[in-house]
Amino acid sequence: MGFLRTAGAVAAKDLRVELRSREVVYTMAFFAAVIVVVFSFAFVKDQKALIEAVPGVAWAAVVFAGTIGLGRAFDREREGDTMRALLLSPAPRLAVFAGKTVAITALVFTVEAVVLPLCLLFFNIDIGSAVLHLALVLALGALGFAVVGTVFAAMLLRVRSRDVLLPVVLYPILVPMIMAGTKATSTILAGATGDAWFWTQFLAAYDAVFVIVALWTFEALVIE
Repeated sequence: MGFLRTAGAVAAKDLRVELRSREVVYTMAFFAAVIVVVFSFAFVKDQKALIEAVPGVAWAAVVFAGTIGLGRAFDREREGDTMRALLLSPAPRLAVFAGKTVAITALVFTVEAVVLPLCLLFFNIDIGSAVLHLALVLALGALGFAVVGTVFAAMLLRVRSRDVLLPVVLYPILVPMIMAGTKATSTILAGATGDAWFWTQFLAAYDAVFVIVALWTFEALVIE
């Protein structure tokens, strides 16, 4: 219960700060919306949208916007030196990691909730009853991004070139997640339920593996 209480307190703190300023989520949502709008003009020819392009556009928007939000969220910890305070407190460090991950997952999922309707609108797509399956895929993607991103953003917190290094070290790890998310989205839009569930399970397995790896390595990486 102490672990869950601490994780909830850390997540609530981050989300409360964001609700007051709305700085990170507005930046992420605006950047993601710009990507979708720009690519919609590139992939819509003669009033016909290239449906195959939609998954790539959506996931690119989410990942790029999420990276911006990830860096800015941890800049707050650096500016206020609150990350050091959290690590020096009696609270379990893994609970700190869990709380930060929950908060970032919520921010990324919020951006996905903006990106999906925009993609459906600009590319004129009707997903019908598949909306719940697609929401599950996006939720798994948000969790995977947050788990990996939290570890690397915390590790690079005090590195001067962290804004450059974060995408460099983060994106190669996220490639399997991006591929699975894109494939799952594509098969959902195509109506191939069997293939869609395979990629959904792949995303779930990716999340499970990296949750275990992150819990195992977070404390050592942050201390170093």
